[in-house]
Amino acid sequence: MYPWERVDPAQDSTLRIIHESVRRGHEVSITHPSNLTIRDSLTLSLCKKFVVTDKVSSSLSAFYNNAVFDVEMQELKDFDVIFMRDNPPLDGLVLNFLDSIKDDVFTINAIDGLRKSNNKIYTAAYYDPNRELIPVTHVSKNIEYLLRIIKESENDKMIMKPLDGYGGSGVIVIEKSAMANIRSLLDFYVNRDKDISKYVILQEYIEGAEEGDVRVLMLNGEPIGALRRRPCSGDVRSNISTGGSVEKYKLTKDDKILCHKIGEKLVRDGIYYAGLDLINGKLIEVNVMSPGTITDINRLNKVKLQRKIVDYLEAVVESRNELKEDFRPEILIDNASS
Repeated sequence: MYPWERVDPAQDSTLRIIHESVRRGHEVSITHPSNLTIRDSLTLSLCKKFVVTDKVSSSLSAFYNNAVFDVEMQELKDFDVIFMRDNPPLDGLVLNFLDSIKDDVFTINAIDGLRKSNNKIYTAAYYDPNRELIPVTHVSKNIEYLLRIIKESENDKMIMKPLDGYGGSGVIVIEKSAMANIRSLLDFYVNRDKDISKYVILQEYIEGAEEGDVRVLMLNGEPIGALRRRPCSGDVRSNISTGGSVEKYKLTKDDKILCHKIGEKLVRDGIYYAGLDLINGKLIEVNVMSPGTITDINRLNKVKLQRKIVDYLEAVVESRNELKEDFRPEILIDNASS
């Protein structure tokens, strides 16, 4: 996960998953990608393991502020579950480290799934020939091509954002009426890193986007909670991190159909926990690294989504353990002999 010191106990989703796991008596450790190491062909990480000496406080703030850790190097294959909750962009080397244990430990989300989906290309490349689910989307770092796309667009407005952004960073509306400024904007987005050019996303502007979006949390291909996010005045972005507000939201019939279609693909790709961003019945983004909003959905609906998440993890581990117990190598030996 991201550093423990950056956690906001009043809002943080990861803290709620941790707290629920510790509360149930599970041994929980946290670590950061920079702590990964390989020694004698084993993948390890320097971890902070929660030390529980008393009853676990029901207060998230007290739990966070009074947390006590044992710091030790731990072998990753000894865990039942690895929950990936670091903020994007994901360092591809992290996945190389975890390749060695992907068959031994249930990783959420799966290593190969994260390879496919840890940036916005995953949504942009979704096969949707009839444009029923995904708005028209272009990904490129060729400035001349991007300018042509804007000029040829049937709409006056488009959404532009960096491929590697998150939390609403860099998301802007561009308009043909300001065409004189767009080349400069594209140059800034594409060349903001002097060492390597960056990809830009251009996306069809969805009517109603100014009213915000809907965040849906998906677990094992099914929606478990949702809310509507409204942008603050004068901002197109509805992310909570950029000052947006939240409202209770009930999924419509069309929302549920979209979630079902997307959910099937997510599970096939090993994406068991994700946040979908919807605008007016269209999928805008799939967030697979550290989707938030658990706290707000809980508050608005008087639920505790972290319980559903840990229930799911426990069920997966129990199922995996049963499969291990049912596997008897001597049967294979007997069959080979016969």
